[in-house]
Order: sequence, then structure tokens, then C-alpha cells
Amino acid sequence: MTQSMQRPSEPEILDFIAQCETFYPADATGASIAQQRAWYDALCVAFGATDASASWSDDIVGGQVPVRRYTPQDLRTDVQLLYIHGGGFVVGSLESHHGICAELAAGVGACLTAVDYRLAPEHLWPAQIEDCDLVLQDFLGRGQQVVLIGDSAGGTLAAGLARRVRDRGLDGLMGQALIYPGLGGDLSRGSYVSMAEAPGLSTADIRFYRDLLCAPAGDPEAQPLSASDFSGLAPAYVTGAFFDPLHDDAAEYAGALVRAGVEAWFRSEPQMIHAWLRARHMSPGAAEGFAALIAAIRHLAGVR
Repeated sequence: MTQSMQRPSEPEILDFIAQCETFYPADATGASIAQQRAWYDALCVAFGATDASASWSDDIVGGQVPVRRYTPQDLRTDVQLLYIHGGGFVVGSLESHHGICAELAAGVGACLTAVDYRLAPEHLWPAQIEDCDLVLQDFLGRGQQVVLIGDSAGGTLAAGLARRVRDRGLDGLMGQALIYPGLGGDLSRGSYVSMAEAPGLSTADIRFYRDLLCAPAGDPEAQPLSASDFSGLAPAYVTGAFFDPLHDDAAEYAGALVRAGVEAWFRSEPQMIHAWLRARHMSPGAAEGFAALIAAIRHLAGVR
């Protein structure tokens, strides 16, 4: 597939791509980790504006994991949303996804907690999932119901946490909403090949992030698609961007859940690229995808 065939045609998403590339170059993974984080932080600020009707405050869970808690003006449920940000396990923070989290809390009508988990390469696997697990267990241990939400690397972590909850026989996990998740698919086939040079994220980038994380091969928490048993997992909404090497990971995970008897939905965003959440205020396709995400989370949380 040629480079031109790996790009969408929606004018607004093409404008989004052009703007992103002024902040975060396509070859960013060749720079130092400090530089990558500086570029990413600047990008997030540029697309961070929000007018969501939600208040927020920062907290520390278990004396070690920073979180940000959002409370919508129109609270409709006691179910808690737990958001895990993307960024290849290398970049991202409470600030990077602030607007997204505030709008999800307001849109669903539920309290949302975002997790500031430790990043690689300073902290290797499983530090990331252990931090997120500490926050999840704090909710479940108090008898609260939770919907997990994660984008990209955060989707990896959300899927891994869903597996932990099942394996421990715990109650309270209402669902998992995974947005263009990385789930450990085979880099030599499918969308990893057909969309290898897609804008926003390349297959080479994914290999870089995997190698940096140092998760053992075949670990079903780090590579959920490597698992042999998908039965008994929480219901899931999984969305993939068509112009994204990770597209088929999302489709395959949803399919594996359905074959195992788990309630699951897959939505492919036909004009979207990786990280389209940031384009929700400028792209019709992204706005539609974001509305579908809110509707799916409301369904998982039982919000009418």
C-alpha cells in the first residue's frame, strides 16, 4: 500500500494531522525521552481546551499513585470511571488528557478518576499496571462499581486489569472501553503492515515502545491478544482507527471476546488516525466517534 493510501481524506482530520506534525515530528522516537515528552506536552496543550461542566481535584492513592478526580455538574450514577491515558508508556500525564477526561465525566454523568502511572524507561513493566491496579482495587475494595477506560497504551492496561479482576474472582467491574488500544498483535501482518506508515503512529514506533517497556513475551496482561482464554471478562466497547497500525488489535480483541461469550462491540472509525480523541472539536468524524464512545460508556455503566 502506498503512502497516499495510508492517509484519510476528511479535510478536517488532514488539518489535524498537519497541526500535530508542527508539534510532534513523525520521527519523534529517534529523539531523547526528555525531548519526546516536551514535544508531546506542547501538543497536548495545543489541543487541550475544554468547556466541560465538571470540577476536579488532585489526590494520591495508597500514598504513591497520583490521580485526578472529576465530578460532573450533572451526576447521574454512582458507577466510577477509571481513565488510563495513552502515550506508549513513555509520555502522558494527568495534564495530557485533562480535557478528554473532563468531557467524558460530563458526557457520561459519572465521576471519573485519571491515573498518573509511572512511565518507561525509568520504570519498566509491570510498574504501570501495578499503579493502575492499586487505584482500581481502592474502588473495588470499597464495594464501588467501575468502568475501565483506556486509550492506546492505556487500553493495554485497561484490558490487562480486566483480566486481573476476572482471575481474582472480584466483583464490581462493569465494563472496559478501549480506544485504539495496543494489545500485542503480530507486527508482521494485518494493519501493522497495511498501515505501517500511517500518520500519528507507525509500526516502527510501536516496536520502539514495546522494546522500551521490556514486558515479557506472551504476558497476557501486557499483550492481551496472547491470552488463550477470554471467557468471563468484563463487557467491552472497543474502537479502532482505520488509519492506524493498531486497528486490527482492536478488532481481534473484540472478536475474541464475542467468541468467548462476552458482550462486546467493535467500532471502526473510517476516517480516523491514532490519537483522534484530540481532534474531537475540529473533525466531524472524531466528534462522531467521541459521541459513540460516551454512549458506549453510558451503556456499560448502566446510565439511562
